[in-house]
Amino acid sequence: MRRLLPYPFVSAALFLLWLLLNESVAPGTALVGAVLALLGGWSFALLEPGTARVRRLGTALRLLGLVLADVVRSNIDVARIILGPHRVHRSGFIEIPLTLRNPQGLAALACILTATPGSAWVEYDSGEGMLLLHVLDLADEAAWVRTVKDRYEAPLMEIFP
Repeated sequence: MRRLLPYPFVSAALFLLWLLLNESVAPGTALVGAVLALLGGWSFALLEPGTARVRRLGTALRLLGLVLADVVRSNIDVARIILGPHRVHRSGFIEIPLTLRNPQGLAALACILTATPGSAWVEYDSGEGMLLLHVLDLADEAAWVRTVKDRYEAPLMEIFP
């Protein structure tokens, strides 16, 4: 059974999403959805996702609260930039050296930075551990480096061994 459905929750979610998007449970729609769900589960298995081991749940919860607060604050800041008086804002790219090497930790950092309005993870050089980040309002490059390293990378290094 594991060979047919290596990731049953992924396949089930894809199947349900297909039915919802098509707004139909007709046999043809369900059959196509089942085939796509099987292919999606098999494709996910080919990626060989590692098992994430969270070491410090308290740190993870504090980081979650911090990220949620940062997302709200960043939404307000981006809204001010877009809707406020038109000042000149300098957007740009920053290179940030990362110590974090855990794949799950890097994925979490990518989600955090991309989910925060005004910043986007652009590229990561695994050989050098260098992150390229795009920032909408780049007033202080050093502040962004400190923010990423101190607020996000340090807790993620505690959470993911």
